Amino acid sequence: MSIKDNIDPTRLPQHIAVIMDGNGRWAKGLGKLRVFGHKNGVSAVREVLEGAIEIGIPYLTLYAFSSENWNRPKLEVRALMELLISSLTKELKTFQKNGVRLNAIGNLSDLPQNIQKTLTETIEATRNNSKCTLTLALSYGSRVEIIDATKKIAAQLAQGTITAEDITESLFSQHLYTADLPDPDLMIRTSGEQRISNYLLWQMAYTELWFSPKMWPEFNRNDLYEA
Repeated sequence: MSIKDNIDPTRLPQHIAVIMDGNGRWAKGLGKLRVFGHKNGVSAVREVLEGAIEIGIPYLTLYAFSSENWNRPKLEVRALMELLISSLTKELKTFQKNGVRLNAIGNLSDLPQNIQKTLTETIEATRNNSKCTLTLALSYGSRVEIIDATKKIAAQLAQGTITAEDITESLFSQHLYTADLPDPDLMIRTSGEQRISNYLLWQMAYTELWFSPKMWPEFNRNDLYEA
């Protein structure tokens, strides 16, 4: 019996969040540049997305580029941006075939204009798909997200449209980037690191955490099923 056959379909997580860690170290271990790891990481994204669809996971969120990643060497950042735009273009057919709706969260205005354009076009092209919502966290940092939500609520208080008594966990959640997503039931991080790196801090208050020793390019659908 396979790992997948042992999964209880009544206890599936509805939303899985992933920190795709280890691309650079995987490439270095092979004597390659970090960019080689990022390129191979795209195959792991496709593998995990298809695996999630296969077992019926309706929401998958990937930490694709953190706000801290802008501090990496310029050549690596440029290569990551080029990889992102080429991947979105190449994967559109896969999204449509598998009923994937693309979504994005983070400070998207920080992204280069051509990426913002391609991202917007892909989101629009897939907006009616309903089998799985794939959310990319891009230029994302959870502390900034929480501060942004706080500012929005403070502005409403100042305008008198809400009172202090109106501020609840539910109201706060409605002002986060993930307002239209359920909180994750499961968070997976690869590479053996056991931390959450400023990722969905509010949303993961009750999330199960799974840390895999595998580097992200090595991670496959059976690893997803094991988690």
